[in-house]
Amino acid sequence: MIKIAVCMKQVPAYSEGDMDEKTGLMKRSGLETITNPYDLSALEAALRIKEEANATVDVFSMGPENAEAMIKDAYAYGVDKGYLLTDSRFGGADVLVTSYTLMQGILAVNKYDLIICGKQTTDGDTSQVSPALAKWLGLPNYQGVIKLLEISNDGMEIHQDLGEFIQVLKINYPCLISVNREGFVPRMPSFKGRLESKNKSVNEMSIDNLEDGDVNHYGIKGSTTKVKKIFPPKRTQAVEAQVLEGMDGAMEILSFLRKD
Repeated sequence: MIKIAVCMKQVPAYSEGDMDEKTGLMKRSGLETITNPYDLSALEAALRIKEEANATVDVFSMGPENAEAMIKDAYAYGVDKGYLLTDSRFGGADVLVTSYTLMQGILAVNKYDLIICGKQTTDGDTSQVSPALAKWLGLPNYQGVIKLLEISNDGMEIHQDLGEFIQVLKINYPCLISVNREGFVPRMPSFKGRLESKNKSVNEMSIDNLEDGDVNHYGIKGSTTKVKKIFPPKRTQAVEAQVLEGMDGAMEILSFLRKD
């Protein structure tokens, strides 16, 4: 049986939000949240493997307690078990510490054959958590995966988008892959899956459940990235479009050109 772990994250639903000028961290309190769209593609990849081979799919996430709703949604898609790393001491983690925390959580649960991550998150856009996680786990790391073929209990064939060309590889487990959205369009959860997900519980994990219980290795205490300066980006203003035809349109263009 192939044991698969999928890493997922809850992110703000909109680009609105403020930053704490002292810590450089996003103020997430009160923001509407959704599942990171790229992680839904990672989940889709895992479910396709489960359909073709004898596999189990577990989800891991680090976040506040309300992220349980995201894992409940994952159950509706067909996930077997969900684990939420939630602890106030995890707050403020940078990429390095986030990947380290996920590694600790994964190792505390099982020895997985395959770790699947999304390309990036919409709130951070670093694309660094998955390769950092692979490094912590000591696993081969394959980024930009757009297709999975010849899936077996030992490995599979993958297609990687390397920009100028597509690379085809035969890989073996254990390993970590990061998938692109264009190759794995997420499915919709079934009505039956939604009903069954209501009765499934989410397994919460804190620092006390991890092998490394040193609080200095987690959250803002363990983070090596320090924000020197923050400033709000310039926001574009909505402008009403004018619809002009014939001579009216021509005169408007002429007027615009004469201004320069």
